[in-house]
Amino acid sequence: MIVKVISAGNFWDGLTDAPVGPREILVQDGVIQEIGTTVAAPAGAVRIDLSDKLVMPGLIDAHVHITSRSELPGGFWSYSSAAKALYGAEALKIHLNNGFTTVRDCGDMDVTGYTIQDIKHAVDSGLIEGARLITSGHMISPRGGHMDLTTLLNPVCNATQNCLADGPDEIRSTVRNEIKWEADWIKFAASGGFSSPSDDPVYVAYTQAEMNVLVETASQQDRPVAAHVMGDEAVKMAVTAGVRSIEHGSLASQATIDLIEAKGVFVILTHYAVVRGARFADDDQYWITCGATPAAKRKVRKYKDTLLETAANFAKSQVKLVFGTDLGLHDYRVTGAKEFGEMVENGVAPVRALKAATSVAAEMLSRDDLGVLAPGKTADIIAVAGNPFDDITAVETVAFVMKAGKVYKEI
Repeated sequence: MIVKVISAGNFWDGLTDAPVGPREILVQDGVIQEIGTTVAAPAGAVRIDLSDKLVMPGLIDAHVHITSRSELPGGFWSYSSAAKALYGAEALKIHLNNGFTTVRDCGDMDVTGYTIQDIKHAVDSGLIEGARLITSGHMISPRGGHMDLTTLLNPVCNATQNCLADGPDEIRSTVRNEIKWEADWIKFAASGGFSSPSDDPVYVAYTQAEMNVLVETASQQDRPVAAHVMGDEAVKMAVTAGVRSIEHGSLASQATIDLIEAKGVFVILTHYAVVRGARFADDDQYWITCGATPAAKRKVRKYKDTLLETAANFAKSQVKLVFGTDLGLHDYRVTGAKEFGEMVENGVAPVRALKAATSVAAEMLSRDDLGVLAPGKTADIIAVAGNPFDDITAVETVAFVMKAGKVYKEI
């Protein structure tokens, strides 16, 4: 691979609390070899001039659904596996173009197949171009729970899904099946949700024994577990079971936040997808334009005060916050970087929000090659025109994207 030298006007490594000024970065074979005020470049090295930009690590979105499109007609659930694969491939290109070099899919929406793994293989092999994909298989759910899509159908349809499981034996079998089809993580619905039609966010989906079995089975094959969970009681139960990440945690009490912090569990709050609605809960125009269902509007209005309080409490805590957007379950026409602004709006400091999408996200994913710019790390590098430490919206317009040493976007 050709040696590249990036000249950065300003540089942030994903770890420090502020940019450190101009730097040069030497990249070879997809890996950062050297960083300094100047680097010794071999003859023939390609120079990339970003002297008017801030250079930083490629972003990580740790909660997306690439095989879903909320902006498409409601019949999307009945689209073929092939159609969902095509939309997923396009989604990964969208993420990459917006500076997200790595994403974790948090639930394959092809509930009769295993499309997400085919997309991952296509990216890894170079068949398609897009963000690096880490998968969670399907969201395992009890019948009547958050991921039971048969509730959208007439009962006579007698539809089946590959992610529904009740009781310890069926849960073990379903977890093992997801691992058989190469899920990197295991994801399950520990509570109801805001978008689902048949439950409430505070609904507890599984017993403590069922959650324990799920986490134990995943751990036996070295798979971390992510829990979709909203209500306080279900959050406590998921943390007790030993999950690695809480997805949303939107109605957690202060005592539960303290427990999360003590246990070192990571939290992905998805502010844009969940908390933003609470700020606009009484704005009828917002609900017209955002495309949410009447059920979602009703539930957000019911819990709006707790949603905002919980978000503020997480911002004041020392919990390991990780960046995640829930794109796919909300509109892919909105750049995922909008999440940064929502985090800051809810009290998260800009530097913490940026680390949530870089070094802290990489820590959660156990990918010490990502999220930080340093010698020996994978050369996932982006550049923006402004300074997001002063104006977080600067990350909404990415001028340069390199993934594993290959340039995919250069303005």
